[in-house]
Amino acid sequence: MAVDLNGIAVFLAVAEARSFRAAAEHLGVTRSAVSQTIRRLEDRLGVALVQRTTRSVSLTEAGEQLYQRVAPAISEVGLALDATADRDSAPSGLLRLAVSSIAERFISGPLLSGFADTYPAVQIDVTVTDEEFDIVAEGYGAGVRLGEVIDQDMIAIPVSGEQRQGAFAALSYIERFGKPLHPSELAEHRCIGWRPAPHTAPYRWEFGEDGREFDVAVNPQITTNDMWLMIRTACAGGGITFGMEETFRPYVSSGQLVPLLQEYCPPFAGFFLYFPNRRNLAPKLRALVEHVRRWR
Repeated sequence: MAVDLNGIAVFLAVAEARSFRAAAEHLGVTRSAVSQTIRRLEDRLGVALVQRTTRSVSLTEAGEQLYQRVAPAISEVGLALDATADRDSAPSGLLRLAVSSIAERFISGPLLSGFADTYPAVQIDVTVTDEEFDIVAEGYGAGVRLGEVIDQDMIAIPVSGEQRQGAFAALSYIERFGKPLHPSELAEHRCIGWRPAPHTAPYRWEFGEDGREFDVAVNPQITTNDMWLMIRTACAGGGITFGMEETFRPYVSSGQLVPLLQEYCPPFAGFFLYFPNRRNLAPKLRALVEHVRRWR
């Protein structure tokens, strides 16, 4: 059977967007064209790939199997074409990055701004996400996450130095409710917690004592996936919150927040730029790697 690459590309766009309209916008075609292409592909394969209702689009079992097999292969083809076309040229084209929301040094601006200024022909698309997924299968060139959660088969280079997490509260909160002297006392306090996505449990706050790591389920009164909401609420005296020391440093320096339980917050390996272990990197990704190394 001849391969319908256009049909496959349209199918992947629909599968990833879960929407004919969003897929059409991404591809720069009409929704009718997307629908017709999917129908032709289904007719060619003799099986339904997509389930459509007035409100949602989902994959059939056959569609899900096709997506899981084809997406990584198409990503590899795209990277191979990029590497071939760009081997002897200046870095250019689209570079998609998946970056953890707490990678403050990377997403705060100067590092990316410096890269964009040095390589004006590279378009950078940054998705800030805390979901864990295969960056290759999803079409990303690289990602930035804490080193402890990066797969072993990836190449990783440091973006930051060692990091620490910590608990923080406004002086107004401390004056009303006092300071916890040990992490076990956090259950008695109003806490502002973080969760990575809806319908997931709040993040358990991690500490260390006498060389032993442990975590505390604080049962937060306020939970969100937005770090800035956590910070603003804490600054307003809404409770104790928890996160990367680097993120909270400006608010501590300005006196808006006070660090707590520091003796129970040991340092750990920081953030890394990671990417697949390939012999030949596309020039745009190689340029970013070199830029990060110079920045460090």
